[in-house]
Amino acid sequence: MPSISEKGKHMPPSPIRKLVPYADKAKAEGKKIYHLNIGQPDIESPKVMLDAIRNIDLKVIEYSHSAGIESYRRKLISYYKKYNININFEDILITTGGSEAIEIAMMTCLNEGDEIIIPEPFYANYNGFSTQAGVTVVPVFSSIRNGFALPPHDVFEKVITPRTKAIMICNPSNPTGHLYSKEELQSLRDLALKHDLYLFADEVYREFCYDNNSYFSIMHLEGLDENIILLDSISKRYSACGARIGAMISKNKKVMSTAMKFAQARLSPPTFGQIAAEAAIDTPQEYFDNVKAEYVARRNFVIEQLNSMPGVFCAKPSGAFYCMAELPIDDSDTFCQWLLEKFSYKGQTVMLAPATGFYSHAELGKKEVRIAYVLNLDDLKNAMICLNEALKVYPGRVENISNNTIVMQ
Repeated sequence: MPSISEKGKHMPPSPIRKLVPYADKAKAEGKKIYHLNIGQPDIESPKVMLDAIRNIDLKVIEYSHSAGIESYRRKLISYYKKYNININFEDILITTGGSEAIEIAMMTCLNEGDEIIIPEPFYANYNGFSTQAGVTVVPVFSSIRNGFALPPHDVFEKVITPRTKAIMICNPSNPTGHLYSKEELQSLRDLALKHDLYLFADEVYREFCYDNNSYFSIMHLEGLDENIILLDSISKRYSACGARIGAMISKNKKVMSTAMKFAQARLSPPTFGQIAAEAAIDTPQEYFDNVKAEYVARRNFVIEQLNSMPGVFCAKPSGAFYCMAELPIDDSDTFCQWLLEKFSYKGQTVMLAPATGFYSHAELGKKEVRIAYVLNLDDLKNAMICLNEALKVYPGRVENISNNTIVMQ
């Protein structure tokens, strides 16, 4: 029998989706499940976007330019300009979702065996992308107890080696909801310049910054044009996860010309998604104002409910639509599976993402879960009731929670 590749063996499964078989079985048994495990919003996509899809009148569905439809890239300039990000259309490479943008960026900028530093907990698929590229993720620990703020400058210095080629952040963060400040990003700028590193930033949640906190992009950092790689997607801002349109952006001409070779190898990004994305740039501001207000209400409700549960701690996030909660449990993987297999409250249960998959060392996430507050308030109310009742009867409940003092590099 032929053997499986080493990359295949080391490719990590998704911690967000690995419980799907248990959820499917629970649904087959008649349970209603509140899905707080995945960042799939229930918000309607903008009408202007959906109308563009409905009104497509193509005779042939052709390949687009490998960098993306030029009219779309040119129109994107106006979108980014609203955020004081000044680029030209040749600085933009349209990708099949933000995922492909990250994959191409890693393969363009890093060699196999190179290292990329990422504050943890981090989006679980960064592990998968790095495995595909043969890149080693070097984590720096951020704590739930200070809201997952950026680790101090000296923590980064301690893990930088001759193989270090990049630092990567998600801002606002998935999975923590932390919004990096201007000062935090300037600290990363100093590190990138001192050690001649690339600075990657996944900024797909820029529309979702709360409590009058300002969004500050890595593109606003001065003197770093050759080092900056901005990664983006339309999935979250337009509630259009299935459109699969992202972007890799850089003013570094050598980087972009090299990335184009990877883009040409996959031919072109999806035509229908690009048509929808181009139309979506005309989405009225009222749409974003309403969506943001809805997420603030959801966040406030979920955080209040979580922190009112005995033994639960959850820092209040300033962005995105996720939070990390510390629970009085022995093992988050066991608990999340138990919720689907063994627990039911009035025929309902809740699906969460174990935090073990968001850390490089699973032990750090044993008592934490990620919650995506992407459901309407009525569903969130029922979900929080289910969670509270579940914690009362979970056989592996642990009364005294540690403060996550383990720091592993």
